Amino acid sequence: MKIVVACDSFKGCMSSQTVSEHMRAAIHRVDSSIEVKPYVIADGGEGTVDAFAKTCGGEIVKVATTDAYGRKITSYYTIIEGGRAAVIEVANIIGLNMHPREKRTPLFGSSFGVGTVLLDALQHGCKKIIIGLGGSATNDGGMGLLQALGCRFYDYHHRYLSPQAVNLERIRYIDFNRLPSFADVELIAACDVKNRLLGAEGATYIFGKQKGFYPNQIKQIDDGMTNYRNQIERYRKVDIDSFPGSGAAGGIGSVLIGLLGAKMIPGIELLLRYSDIHEAIRDCDFVITGEGQSDRQTMFGKVPVGILNVAKSYEKPVLCISGALGLGYQELYDLGFSGIFSIADRAMTFQQALAQADQKLEAAVYAIVKTIMTFYRT
Repeated sequence: MKIVVACDSFKGCMSSQTVSEHMRAAIHRVDSSIEVKPYVIADGGEGTVDAFAKTCGGEIVKVATTDAYGRKITSYYTIIEGGRAAVIEVANIIGLNMHPREKRTPLFGSSFGVGTVLLDALQHGCKKIIIGLGGSATNDGGMGLLQALGCRFYDYHHRYLSPQAVNLERIRYIDFNRLPSFADVELIAACDVKNRLLGAEGATYIFGKQKGFYPNQIKQIDDGMTNYRNQIERYRKVDIDSFPGSGAAGGIGSVLIGLLGAKMIPGIELLLRYSDIHEAIRDCDFVITGEGQSDRQTMFGKVPVGILNVAKSYEKPVLCISGALGLGYQELYDLGFSGIFSIADRAMTFQQALAQADQKLEAAVYAIVKTIMTFYRT
């Protein structure tokens, strides 16, 4: 028997590679002769750089930068395609999971660090840059990224403004003179988010709460983001709210697409272009995928559905084994999953679930594969 294992990371708990290793160990406890083909997978969020580095044999490049709150950190990206292309992710620079919930202060968050890493990739001579936009802690509309690239922002009195969400409403003048041209660079935003920058379905209203905004701050920040959009349109004659995906990563998508000419491609679709997973799935008996939590949102470009779509083309059954199941997960059966499971086997706190995730994962996979093999052999 051959099984392909292709899971996203279990966010804040286990990387994609760690998940695959535990699944393989559980499968081999059932039968060591089963051939397991594991893949490191990501959809543009946490683990995207590692997934591309593993898939493409990429070179890891470390770079000094700053996190969402301006603290000095060392992050990394990968160079692939013989030095021509780079893969960056916001999650390992300004990521939400880099900061405990009680210490998140999105009013003062900045995407500046992403711009620093982007510049480093350009200095390495990369002419194609893929930027994974999942998992950002910031909501500055890409203001920080623009400043790292040379832009400057000023208030009504021509006083300099630091690139933070709290200053979006104060912008009255923008200096774009130092912004470099990206005409000879292929920029790709790897993300499944379709939300635009502004409004009830925009970056702030949809993702602001999880980043740490209080409910009474949401309208103020969205109004500030509207001012930011208006000032950019005044100078550059482009409405950065008009593009699907402009709300990705707290508005970084609006800058990449609207000002720098990036193309937006779902992260899982992009990674699979570089992978031999089609051949592996074609020759396997079934596929196991999964993620931290599967729910209705999984339908919209997440890893399990991306893997399912490949498997369906070869008529292979797919099991989804995730850390938890949320609202609307039953709808995923309509897409074609053969089974959808949670590794949780009893009531427990979130912290307990994180601490025991590896054991629970192996136990769940063992039980499921043991059952399958019982019928497979009869």
